[in-house]
Amino acid sequence: MTKEQLQQEIIEKVREYYALAHASRQEFIPGASRINYAGRVFDEREMANATQAVLEFWLTSGKWTKEFENKLAAYLGVKYALMVNSGSSANLLAFFALTSPLLGERQVKRGEEVITLAAGFPTTIAPMIQYGAVPVFVDIDECANIDINALESALSPKTKAVMIAHTLGSPFDIARVKAFCDAHNLWLIEDNCDALGSLYQGRKTGSFGDIGTSSFYPPHHITTGEGGAVYTSNPLLKKILLSMRDWGRECFCESGVDNTCKARFSQQCGELPYGYDHKYVYSHFGFNLKATDLQAAIGVAQLEKLESFVAKRRANHARLCELLQGVKRLRIIQAQGESEPAWFGCLMIVDSDAPFTRNDLVQHLESRGIQTRALFAGNITKHPCFTHLENGRDYRIVGDLARTNAMMERGLWVGVYPGLEQAQIEYIAKEIREFCNA
Repeated sequence: MTKEQLQQEIIEKVREYYALAHASRQEFIPGASRINYAGRVFDEREMANATQAVLEFWLTSGKWTKEFENKLAAYLGVKYALMVNSGSSANLLAFFALTSPLLGERQVKRGEEVITLAAGFPTTIAPMIQYGAVPVFVDIDECANIDINALESALSPKTKAVMIAHTLGSPFDIARVKAFCDAHNLWLIEDNCDALGSLYQGRKTGSFGDIGTSSFYPPHHITTGEGGAVYTSNPLLKKILLSMRDWGRECFCESGVDNTCKARFSQQCGELPYGYDHKYVYSHFGFNLKATDLQAAIGVAQLEKLESFVAKRRANHARLCELLQGVKRLRIIQAQGESEPAWFGCLMIVDSDAPFTRNDLVQHLESRGIQTRALFAGNITKHPCFTHLENGRDYRIVGDLARTNAMMERGLWVGVYPGLEQAQIEYIAKEIREFCNA
């Protein structure tokens, strides 16, 4: 038997194992079965790809990573995609790329400002704080995305960028945000971690900004376990992102490859001796944020399913909204007009005058086996991590963040991921209706 024949036999056994261990679904029993807000959806293809990557035993990023990056870039309609080890690392890398001296006057320096939201996930804004930039928080609108009318009020001579997420897969008004950024020569980073596959004016979100980011943590639209990506169509930003992802090196050789530039020992770099090994020349203070081929191999199989996942998310969200029409004391957050969200979840907010609280509804749903989530941090400035920071110095707040605080106090969401079937969606709606209309 050849090694190729043995490899094929092993992979066929893995497919058989999937059929025995993972293929069957447990019967849904209302009130007894747990309905998670999200989860991994996979079949034998992911396990076969992962097994092949293990047998190849390259371990770090390699051919699977390159295939995944190329296919992701093609899907999004951008020139370059780089895989990283998490969505949080993607946001870290995206922001820190804007601090590169290679950007000249557009470099984000310490003490300069970035417009963002307090309503969202903390790692959208954490890199700004960690670097020493100043996040400027504006309120959300009725769609739980950035309030476009607050942008001009947030602007100052120190403003260098806008970095915001598409809330739970629902795109913000990209045309107006982009016009604002273009008018004031600002960078735009789209945190696309919850919105892979969403459309704005028929185009994929993540492709409008200077840099987009994705997360492939299991609850997201596709998963590689841990994992994420940054993407751009700007060659200079791609060069910076690649350098900072890979230790800050100047060399752009692929892993396991030497002397792509054909000048490995014949360059003058900085004040180093002439001909210093280009593989050990560093143009940035970078990180090591690479993912592995094992993760990428799973991602390649997941990308094949992405459009079907998106379609199921949209169908589940539409059905849930249909079943909740006319529900009392609760408002379902809808998308703005020019978008087609790949919904991450169904977001809702309890009326301010309702005879019950958000926590009352949450505890009811959880007691019925329905997993719920708040809109992440709600208002990040209210968290313990901000207690040592000073408003006006370390960050700025524009206005009173009234809608942000309302979402923090009264907002919640439930899942619509592709693993949910109609019976589960109908059960979620039934429990919400009966509680709210009682």
